[in-house]
Amino acid sequence: MKRLIALTILGLLAALPAMAASQPDLLEASSSSTPNIVLVMADDHGYGDCGFTGHPFVRTPHLDAMAREAVVFDRFYASSPVCSPTRAAVMTGRHAFRVNVPNHGHYLRPHEVTIAEVLREHGYVTGHFGKWHIGSVQPGSPTSPGGQGFDEWLSGLNFFDADPYLSHNGKYVHKKGMGTTIATDATIDFLRKHHGGGKPMFAVTWFPAPHDPFGELPEGIGGAATLYDDRDKKMAGYFREITLLDQQVGKLRAALRDLGIAENTIFLYCSDNGGLVEASSGGRARKGSVYEGGLRVPAILEWPGTVAPAKVPTPVFSCDILPTMLALAGVEFAPPHPLDGIDLSKIIAGKQTERPAMGFWHGFQNGEATWSDRIIKTLLEAHEAGKPNPLPRRFLKNVEEFPEFEEGNYRGHAAWLDWPWKLHRIEKGGNISVELYDLTADPGESLNVSAQHPAKVEAMKAALEAWQGSVLNSWEGGDYKQANVVTEP
Repeated sequence: MKRLIALTILGLLAALPAMAASQPDLLEASSSSTPNIVLVMADDHGYGDCGFTGHPFVRTPHLDAMAREAVVFDRFYASSPVCSPTRAAVMTGRHAFRVNVPNHGHYLRPHEVTIAEVLREHGYVTGHFGKWHIGSVQPGSPTSPGGQGFDEWLSGLNFFDADPYLSHNGKYVHKKGMGTTIATDATIDFLRKHHGGGKPMFAVTWFPAPHDPFGELPEGIGGAATLYDDRDKKMAGYFREITLLDQQVGKLRAALRDLGIAENTIFLYCSDNGGLVEASSGGRARKGSVYEGGLRVPAILEWPGTVAPAKVPTPVFSCDILPTMLALAGVEFAPPHPLDGIDLSKIIAGKQTERPAMGFWHGFQNGEATWSDRIIKTLLEAHEAGKPNPLPRRFLKNVEEFPEFEEGNYRGHAAWLDWPWKLHRIEKGGNISVELYDLTADPGESLNVSAQHPAKVEAMKAALEAWQGSVLNSWEGGDYKQANVVTEP
């Protein structure tokens, strides 16, 4: 194993090029000032679980309205089929294995360059509200939202429901109300506080809904506690929380308009992984799977007056968020490490329809349990009693360690999506199997055509394994050596 000796984030950020002089030319009428950015992400919201994606009964009127007025990504993929890795990808533009987040509950290394750090370096005021799940929320931890580039934060360690325990800039608090509503209200307070303050605003709002145990209820609906019981009693709570988060999207959009900043704000809504109901997941399987149902999610981007309403059929994924948002904001960025995402500006503008292949990988390492309320309550009680930190490991976990992997050991389930072809490589117990699907002809991934296309299988498998080797090299710390971050055995 290797230990980090020097961390040079500030030096890396100082070397970034200055902000570009103008906004990207997406439409003739583009914003004349630096745009605000609001990134909203749900927890376990499946592709098919919206009105605008065809769900037969779930109520999502605000997302439906947004879809009519904005850019809808018909094939948006979460970078991973579970939550923490996708969040790490949003923050860095890199596959989560590269940054030490192979599964849920692992911590993002603080020597990664995050989108919040880049935007703050370029004059933005930054805030995080809701679920974190890629680090600590303890004060002073470099893995906390504050340590990863956010000026202000009200954050939970993992999913939370009603009356949650949260960390407000490192101070533990017990809030009353629905967790998703609390995150939304904190976001709106942040926007109101800094609106007109001379700095563009960057807000990341990660809803805890619709993750189980489904303790949250939508607002202002008679019989909310039994809503959808006549439709699907087993998962009614899941659908209720989708309606709740839809209400919060509507509240955020209304707040942007009330503040007069909607036309100068990029607003993106998506989910962190596939949904919990396979029948409406948008493909085969559901959350936790590298098949379509575990990765495909709803996604809408709105920037009134600058980005015209459209449907984007080109596949995109969470790793694209960082380079795209920086480009849309006119921020030039020279990443110190390899990115897996690309700038989608031309795709959004309808000037490009193809993109490089995308890699997915899950199951290499197990996740780590993170009970948000239980942990933060323990920290709060110890602090109030004047006792030492009862959970010191959760301050950093293993972010200062660098594993070494056996060459060619690519265990787990990986996929290489080179549209319309999707190759699966499944390694378990030393045995490797491959599957190939043509997603245009077989969106349900039901007909494995690998035997009919041996040359394509060989080429795609080679490309996937080369990418996997690159990912493990990053995880071992290879990128940091190139960026002059010193490590030693």
